[in-house]
Amino acid sequence: MERYRHYSDASRIVLPLIDVLLIFGAFRVSSYFVSGSWYFDGLATAFFAVFALLWWILSGHYANIYRVDRLITYPEKLLYLMRTFLLHAVLLGIGAVVLQQYWVSARFLVSIYTLSLMAVVGGRFLLAFSYRMYLRHMARPASRYVIVGAGESGQSLYRFLASHDPVGNEFVGFFADEPMPHALRALVRGRVEDLKAFCRVAHVDEIYFAMPLDQRELIEDLSHFADQHFLSFRIVPDFCGTMRKDVNVYFYDHLPILTIRREPLGIRTNQLLKRVFDVAFSLTVICTVFPFILPLLALLIKLDSPGPVFFKQLRPGKRNQLFPCYKLRTMRTDHGKTELQATKGDARITRIGKFLRKSNLDELPQFFNVLFGHMSVVGPRPNMVSQLEEYSKHITQYHLRHAVTPGITGYAQVNGYRGETREAGTMEKRVEYDLKYMENWSFGLDMKIIGQTVWNMVKGEKNAY
Repeated sequence: MERYRHYSDASRIVLPLIDVLLIFGAFRVSSYFVSGSWYFDGLATAFFAVFALLWWILSGHYANIYRVDRLITYPEKLLYLMRTFLLHAVLLGIGAVVLQQYWVSARFLVSIYTLSLMAVVGGRFLLAFSYRMYLRHMARPASRYVIVGAGESGQSLYRFLASHDPVGNEFVGFFADEPMPHALRALVRGRVEDLKAFCRVAHVDEIYFAMPLDQRELIEDLSHFADQHFLSFRIVPDFCGTMRKDVNVYFYDHLPILTIRREPLGIRTNQLLKRVFDVAFSLTVICTVFPFILPLLALLIKLDSPGPVFFKQLRPGKRNQLFPCYKLRTMRTDHGKTELQATKGDARITRIGKFLRKSNLDELPQFFNVLFGHMSVVGPRPNMVSQLEEYSKHITQYHLRHAVTPGITGYAQVNGYRGETREAGTMEKRVEYDLKYMENWSFGLDMKIIGQTVWNMVKGEKNAY
């Protein structure tokens, strides 16, 4: 689909030239508003030359502002133009400061930018509207195309071209062996083996191959057929069909990079955002909540049962690295079963311990773990070492939850999957929600989980014991 990325040399020359003429008109009108004359002096002429040259350079760099096809919407077009004008104003302002050129009045400058923006935006939209009316009422389709394969890639391509460029490209039909959704079934012209016969009798310009890439012989056969019959053969990679699982495509410049799993927290800016929030949030809790709540809870723990206030246990964190996880002690010290998961009605739990667990207040010391970088405020909960060894044996994706920093609260916990995991499928659901969190992470999702955690602390949770 190369023609959707590049624009003709005529567009790159003619349209900037039209822009410069519109900007010249804006200068003339602005000169009349400011000085009462349609003409401007030598300094204003030099300023126009700099203004127009800078616009020419920037508009050539942001070629999207010259797209008049349906593959770019009007709001997108407006956004590109506004962004380019804003950058133009910033660069012009920096140049004026550096060169100490302050002779242009603010009124004249505001008038020029306002009129230039209105003229260029109006001209661009008029061109785009005229082009689309021409395609709709006068022009013939640029090409007629068929799609081989009815998987997600083929359907996505059809929906994209049907919604963005239905006139420039006329869809002829699908050729697929797999079943189609009921809404698209009428668009199927036959099986893949019927494609060649159809192309021989029908006027077809392009064949889009949207099947798994492991069908090498079929790709070579259809490519050879297209060459013989002067057809364009294009491949729309069906990575999901090839890998038999979800695939995400990222671009490093123009180089496509495939990943089997979405990893938002693998992006450094996201990591930095999450870490900055963790430090700020944990410091806020430590400085505001701890001085009032922690001494009271420590006193209640000491009065309720003998032993230390804090409980420390090594737990696997990111990439299974062990770290000392801190909690307020909620059990007696004489049971000797620290690796045994707490159960409903557990005799080891003290009276104050039941309250601490129910309200999640036993997790408060873990904000120090967050501050030290062992944990995050939100993330998969760190299980015990014995659980890591046990669940890794029969839950194939269990280890994936350790690809990110564990959290004080998590997506699984706020959805009810916390506490005891003796029931069949409980731990599997917890892992499922942890992986959903990792694949769909956003700062907003973290805020939602924190808010839900606070709400659960207020109303109480049935699985917290």
